[in-house]
Amino acid sequence: MGVSFIDTVAAVAAPSDSSGGAQTGGSDKAVSDRAGSDKTGADADGLRSLVLVGLMGAGKSSVGRRLAGRLGFDFIDADTEIEKAAGATIPEIFAAHGEAAFRDGERKVIARLLEQPRIVLATGGGAYMNPETRVRIGQRGISIWLKAELDVLAKRCARRGNRPLLANGDLRGTLERLMRERYPVYAEADITVTSIDGPHEAVVEQILLALPPAYRKLAERHHAEPVAPFPTE
Repeated sequence: MGVSFIDTVAAVAAPSDSSGGAQTGGSDKAVSDRAGSDKTGADADGLRSLVLVGLMGAGKSSVGRRLAGRLGFDFIDADTEIEKAAGATIPEIFAAHGEAAFRDGERKVIARLLEQPRIVLATGGGAYMNPETRVRIGQRGISIWLKAELDVLAKRCARRGNRPLLANGDLRGTLERLMRERYPVYAEADITVTSIDGPHEAVVEQILLALPPAYRKLAERHHAEPVAPFPTE
């Protein structure tokens, strides 16, 4: 993947037509202020895009699609857009061009996708590790870390064999290493929500409860039903 190929992927990447408890990274007011007073990447009502980060298997795509549906936002999966633009799967891109070239293309694609307002964006597991991408996400949206325990990640990842970083045959060992490396960085996200081994709708509810009130009101208007706390029993 030469530089010209990366630029091509970034240039043609476009949105698809597919339409535990929570913690906030700082106070609710701090997140609300970032979402409302800073209009960069925000719509006229101050609502900004929501960006899901976390390890593979955390449920970013499944949760993101449901979250977007609750809010009436467009949902975009960054990995899917990269594959569409490249005309190749992520494993094929890794094999042919290496991880470093993929990450460079990923950075540019995400920057382009974040130019759009009111989206829910699911990012690849390594995307948030890039400092430039973290800054861009902070400027354009609210970052949400879907934090999952090792057993949950291993169970989910075992169902799919298309993850290049897990191709070494040591799934749990690789996930443990990635957790050590990435969790301290993911913790910089605005909001942290536990991705449980259960219905994805429960995680969506926790996200809505952790977001500034304007998002909950939008979800209630869009679906005409109140956001309910996740049951503790």
